[in-house]
Amino acid sequence: MTERIVVGISGASGAAIAVRIVERLAEIADVETHLVVSDAARRTLDLEYGPDALDYLLQRIYRHHPIADVGANIASGSFPVRGMIVAPCSMQTLSAIATGRADTLLTRAADVQLKERRRLVLLARETPLHLGHLRSMCAVTEMGAIVMPPVPAFYHRPKTVEEIVDHLAARAIDLLALPSGPIALPWQG
Repeated sequence: MTERIVVGISGASGAAIAVRIVERLAEIADVETHLVVSDAARRTLDLEYGPDALDYLLQRIYRHHPIADVGANIASGSFPVRGMIVAPCSMQTLSAIATGRADTLLTRAADVQLKERRRLVLLARETPLHLGHLRSMCAVTEMGAIVMPPVPAFYHRPKTVEEIVDHLAARAIDLLALPSGPIALPWQG
């Protein structure tokens, strides 16, 4: 059975994580990736990954949805998906999700995940955090989202930034609990 996954990319720093999530999802059989990219994310992708980043992503997904298309299928609870990952998730996007401001397709799709009690994984990208950020994180967590700041794990002794990014991407995907099973390196004790 095909699993549909929505990947949202917002304008925070961390484009490499978004790219790696899309790449890893493309490697999993029977996964259909739906992508929505904010205007600020396009700029960040260009800056951090290069001017061909979006074209690169478009070759690895099932469907791209324009940010302004709030009538897209991923904006409806009647369109079944396994879950959604927003990576990176800017504090502006996280705040919009926390307050139910569904004025773009990215925030509307996230809102749908919450109302349908589906997995919503937010890789919140900001530091340091002020009280408003923390309250927004608490609010989305209380609503059912999973806040996963992209904090690297060192137990697998990464040697490169790419290894760190890969592990973060795998952990985010694993939080969707795909039937194919976990892909991140587990802690061995």
